[in-house]
Amino acid sequence: MKKVYILILSAILTIACSSDDNHRQNNPNLLDVNVNFTVDTSFPQFSNLSVSVGSPVYVGGYGNGGIFLMNNGSSIVAWDAIDPNHPRDNSCTSMQLEGPHVVCNCEGNKYELFNGNFIEGENLEYTLYNYRVSEVSPGVYRVTNN
Repeated sequence: MKKVYILILSAILTIACSSDDNHRQNNPNLLDVNVNFTVDTSFPQFSNLSVSVGSPVYVGGYGNGGIFLMNNGSSIVAWDAIDPNHPRDNSCTSMQLEGPHVVCNCEGNKYELFNGNFIEGENLEYTLYNYRVSEVSPGVYRVTNN
């Protein structure tokens, strides 16, 4: 009986976690764009990623509004640089870096770059959209959504 209870609890947790991820990733405010590029931390513009925890780097031309990369202490993380809680037709979607946070220029929605969660704002439904980051060789990282 104990095993059945554990299996049921595991199934419920799996479904709950999966639906949260699906909701987070299936944001109607963002376009489904192809992202696939590499960064080399030996280049000056990306050197912070290898030496500094919490020092984000912006990479334009990818995603919906560019991509913020940051070393969160255990890995390199990548987040779309557009406010995920603004509709696509809204002219105010860009965000600015404030240390390890990003802030929407219009409403002041604030997001944490360590984990992508929102930390300030009203009626926020979506967290930052993340991209996969994998190390392809020492100091060279691929950012993708494939």
